[in-house]
Parts: sequence; C-alpha cells; structure tokens
Amino acid sequence: MSYNKENFKRIRAEYETKALRAEEDADARRRELHQAIPELRILDSRLSSFGLRIMDEVLKGGDCAKNIAALRAENESISTERAALLRQHGYPENYSSPRYECDACRDTGYVGIKMCDCMRRRLIEAGMESSGLSALMKKQSFDNFSLDYYHTDSEVFSCMSRNLEIIRDYAENFRIEPDKRAPESLLFLGGTGLGKTHLSTSIARVVIERGYDVFYNSAVGMLSDFESRRFGNGMIESEGDNTARYTECELLIIDDLGTEVVNQFTLSCLYHVLNTRLNLQKPTIISTNLSSSELRKNYHDRIISRLMGEYRVIPFLGVDIRRQKIQ
Repeated sequence: MSYNKENFKRIRAEYETKALRAEEDADARRRELHQAIPELRILDSRLSSFGLRIMDEVLKGGDCAKNIAALRAENESISTERAALLRQHGYPENYSSPRYECDACRDTGYVGIKMCDCMRRRLIEAGMESSGLSALMKKQSFDNFSLDYYHTDSEVFSCMSRNLEIIRDYAENFRIEPDKRAPESLLFLGGTGLGKTHLSTSIARVVIERGYDVFYNSAVGMLSDFESRRFGNGMIESEGDNTARYTECELLIIDDLGTEVVNQFTLSCLYHVLNTRLNLQKPTIISTNLSSSELRKNYHDRIISRLMGEYRVIPFLGVDIRRQKIQ
C-alpha cells in the first residue's frame, strides 16, 4: 500500500504538530501547578531524575538489581505522595499529563514501527477528500447499490448481477505489488443512468480504504486540466500544473468519456494518459455512454486499440434508473 504522497506528508506534519501541542500544553499546566503548589516542583524534580539514577546503577556494573528495586520503590512512593498533594489542592492526579487525541500512539501516528489505526483512518479520510469523489462517497457504495432496478428483463438482471460480482471482487482484491501483475483496467460501457458512476464510486471507496491512491475526474474535467496546463499563462505552461496526478495515481477513474470536445489536442492528451498508465501498469477505469461503434467513430485507432484490447469491457444494461425513480 502507498498512500497519496502529498496526503501522507500533510497528515504526518499534522501528527507532529498534535504531539508537540499536547506536550506544550502539559508543560504549561505543570508550570501552573508549580506556581500554585511549590512543594510539587521538588517532587517533580526528584521524579525526573530517576531515569538517570537507574542508568548510573546499570553503568556501575555488578549486581545492581537490589539498588534498582529500591529506586523504583522510592519512585512509586513519591508518585503516591504527588497524587495525594494534587488531590489535596483540588486537582486531578493526571492534571499535568499530556492530553493526546489518541492514547495508543500518543499522537505520533505510530505504535512502535506500526502505523496507528487513528493515522490510517485519517489517511483514508484524506484519500477520499483528494480523490475527487468525496461528495459521491457519502451516498454511493456497494451497500446501497440495488439490483431491483434491473428486474425489467431477465437477461439484464443476469448481466448486472454478474457485473456487480465482478466489480465488487475487483475492488476487494485490488492490489499493487512489485513484480506482480497489476489489476486490469475496466471500461464501463452503457447508456445514461445505469449505475456506472455509482459502481465507480463504490470501487474507489474500497480501494482507498485498502490504502491506495485513487483519483477521479470526468473526461471534461481531466482535459480541462491539460488545457489549463498548456494555455493557463499566455500559451506558456502554468506553474500550477496538476496533470501529473492522472499518470501517477494508483487507480484513475475517468467518467463520461465522450462528453468532451474532441480535437487533436484532447485526443493527444487522452492517448498520453491511457498509454502512459498502460506502460506503467497502472489500472484505469473509464465509463462512457457511447456504444462501441460510437467510440470507434469518435476516437482514432491508437486509442480504440487500447480501450478494446487492453481494458476489460463491462456492459451496463437496463433502463435509466433516474427515470424509473420519478415514474
């Protein structure tokens, strides 16, 4: 698994800040206590010296177990005295302890060398936010994809049931590992309102939860980004180039292929993305309302050969679900 690099860098910095803030707040409360209870400063000073005293005993060599046990007993006694003193003055025993958001990792993001569950959840949230599908993920998933809308025909229902099984299995077993074959690319082919975007979103949700970097955009949005890169600053490439994401992410989802303006520039950009990702063995999911014959009419052979030869075609059948819902 490899989380989006920018997200990881940002979340890692968030955790470093959180841990530092918790420690600084604890230090401030400790200074407050020392001012309010002068005796406490002496006890804390004695407690803070125990680590060095134990280390000194170990460095002396010989049988130091008895002395270390005595130091630990002394430490426990002072800790008990400290807690009683705090209670006496109306403070909880842990008043000056750091207040971490996650006690398991102490806001470091790691428990030992293993990433903490809290950081993993935060990276998943960030992945959803940066995927371009955050809003759709709030309402679309495998759990609420219903086959009820495909009962209009037994062949349609059989096809869509099989599609759902294939697509769910694809998401749940998505894995990119060195020296192993990457997941295949998918082409969702079918008319408007047949669930292509819903299932694309469902795949993205599961794949992001598995720790992979997913990026989604419509064909129009993607090509607009390439146009901005080329023309964004008086025919000079703009500094705010975000087109690398289309070839670098581990799973790219392009929605509504065929709705974009088709010209030599957009064809060149589309070919660049598809060909680069195939060469890098990075999977892509493309959905389109166009039929195979319309695709052949709109796009030149270099693109069609990749879509039809390198992608697994998933046909979507049925009647527009949006129309069914308003009937």
